[in-house]
Amino acid sequence: MLNIRKLGAIAVFGTTTALASGAMASDCGAITMAEMNWASAELMANVDKIILEAGYSCDVELIPGATNTTFASMNEKGEPDVAGELWINAVRNLLEPALAEGRLHSLVNGPITGLGEGWWVTEKFAADHPDLDTVEKVLAHPELFPYVEDESKGAFMGCPAGWGCQLSNNQLFRAFGMEEKGWVLVDPGSAAGLDGAIAKAAERDEPWFGYYWAPTAIIGKYKLQPLAWETPFAGQDNWDNCIVKTEDECPTPEPTAYTVSDVHTVVTDRLMKEGGPAVEYLSKRVFPGEAMNEMLVYMNDNQATGEDAAYHFLEAYPDVWSAWVSPEAAESIKSEL
Repeated sequence: MLNIRKLGAIAVFGTTTALASGAMASDCGAITMAEMNWASAELMANVDKIILEAGYSCDVELIPGATNTTFASMNEKGEPDVAGELWINAVRNLLEPALAEGRLHSLVNGPITGLGEGWWVTEKFAADHPDLDTVEKVLAHPELFPYVEDESKGAFMGCPAGWGCQLSNNQLFRAFGMEEKGWVLVDPGSAAGLDGAIAKAAERDEPWFGYYWAPTAIIGKYKLQPLAWETPFAGQDNWDNCIVKTEDECPTPEPTAYTVSDVHTVVTDRLMKEGGPAVEYLSKRVFPGEAMNEMLVYMNDNQATGEDAAYHFLEAYPDVWSAWVSPEAAESIKSEL
C-alpha cells in the first residue's frame, strides 16, 4: 500500500500541472461541495462558497455530508467535487488507491493548523509550570492534579464509555504504567461531563489533565494547551492492532505518542482538470487553528449557522483570507460583506 506522504508528493505535482493549464479561466463553472456535519467543516464549506462565488464567479452548491458517505460518493460517483475537511484515518485504505489512480486528488494536507487529538492541560497550568511541557514530564507529577475522591492520586480524564478514544486512552494509560505512577483514569461519563470538567477547572484556575481534540469550541474558549510527546510514535501496526483494541485483545500495549490525525482537502478528478481558479484557491486555503477555534466559540455562543459564521469570519479575518485569493478577487469579496 502506498504511503500517504508519498501520495502527497503526487498530489502536489498534479496540482501544479492543473494550475498551469486551468488558472487562466475567467470562472470555474458549477461546483458541488460537501458541507460536513460538524462545525469547523460547516464553516469552511460556507467560507469556500462565498469566496468562490463572489471572487471567481463560481456556482457552488453545498451538499450535506459526513466522512464515510462523502468519500464513498466521491470515490464511486465523482461527486461532490470537494471535501474540504476530510479526516482520512477512517478511509485511508480506500483513499490511497483513489489518489494513486487519479480518481481523487489531495490539494491540502492540513486545511486547519493544529488539527488533532492528544493530551492537554489548562492554560494556567501551562503558564505556572512551563517546564512540564511534555506528557512524560507531567506523568511524573500526579500530585499536581489531585483526584477529588483520593487526593493522594492524580486524575487523568479520558473519554466517555462508548467513544472510540476510550480504548486508545485506556491502553495508553496502561502502556505508560500510569496506575503505578499514582494516577487514576477518570471516565467523564458523557461529552457534557468532559466539557463541564474542563470548564469548571479553567474557570476556577484549577489544574486539569486529559484527552481532547482540536479544532473545538472548548479548546478555543479555554485555551487548553497541548502536551508534546517525548516517546516517538510506535508505528501504525501497534496503534491499529493494539492501542485501539480492548485490553483482552491486546494485553501488552507499547508506549507511543498519539497517532497523527491526517486531514486533507480532497477534490475529484473533474474539478482538478476543469476547476481552474477554484483549484488554485483551495490549494492555498489553510485556516489558522487559533482563528478556527475562536470561530467555533463564536458559533457555539451565538448559535450561528455555517453561513452566518462564514460572513463573520470574512469580516473579522481579512488578513487571513486575503492571502488565499488574488487582489481582484479580494476586492470583489469585500464588496459582498
